[in-house]
Amino acid sequence: MIPTHPFGRTGFDSTRIIFGAAALGGMRQERADSTLDLIHSAGINHIDTAATYGDSELRLADFLQSHRDEFFLATKTGERDGAGARASIERSLVRMQVETLDLIQFHNLAQDDQWDTAMGPGGCLEAAIQAREEGLVRHIGVTGHGTRIAEMHLKSLDRFEFASVLLPYNFMMLQEDRYREEFDRLYALCRDRGIAMQTIKSIAKRRWRDDDPGPRYSWYAPYREEGAIERAVHFVLSRDGLFLNSTSDATLLPRIFAAVDSFDAEIGEDMLGMLAADNAVEGEPLFVRGISDDVRI
Repeated sequence: MIPTHPFGRTGFDSTRIIFGAAALGGMRQERADSTLDLIHSAGINHIDTAATYGDSELRLADFLQSHRDEFFLATKTGERDGAGARASIERSLVRMQVETLDLIQFHNLAQDDQWDTAMGPGGCLEAAIQAREEGLVRHIGVTGHGTRIAEMHLKSLDRFEFASVLLPYNFMMLQEDRYREEFDRLYALCRDRGIAMQTIKSIAKRRWRDDDPGPRYSWYAPYREEGAIERAVHFVLSRDGLFLNSTSDATLLPRIFAAVDSFDAEIGEDMLGMLAADNAVEGEPLFVRGISDDVRI
């Protein structure tokens, strides 16, 4: 059984594995339906999608007609101005055929100029607050990628009491001292204020190389070996209160669920040594500060 944990102060007990519905973006409906049946049977109760995840929102619509009350439903808008964000929220509601979003998130708010627009007069924050007052959304969150994102989330939380944040977290990312320190500060703040903390890229190995064999269902090369996936999943779950948003490679979902089943609450020095070995073989940082902080989904 997948463990649950309070999703911040939202009043919802979310499974600690959240379905990353980017996986549905390029699927035909039949395969999307099978994937949704899989996460439903596994006990997942939280779906995270985005307006820019291809056809993901559309692929969810039929499933949500019969299962809406069973799931916490989150999507994202990449619009920074208020009018654009309002239109994005309304479009997401139509595409998924639902009346309310449990969580609207500002997608990848990682750049200073975009942050100023989003948080300023007429920005997407004002639009999200208005949508919340109208009952179109229940909660507001912020997401992002790259090595600066923990620092940017701290800045965002100083501006507004977001319900949740989302950012990368894996063994490799924490080898950068500055990122680890900023993540730890953010973690402490979220714990203190009851803000849900979602993590992505848990099983990311590195960016694709030209000679890597396919298929490629995500923009990065994930770990595929069961042992490596198990260790990567355990690394995230061993930190109390963190949520793990699943990879966009849906073929790996059964291995992620199996890793949860074998989780034992703590990881020891032996496990950390194996994680280091996993990364030493083929692992490379997805993001390098000042060099490759360009953002993907």
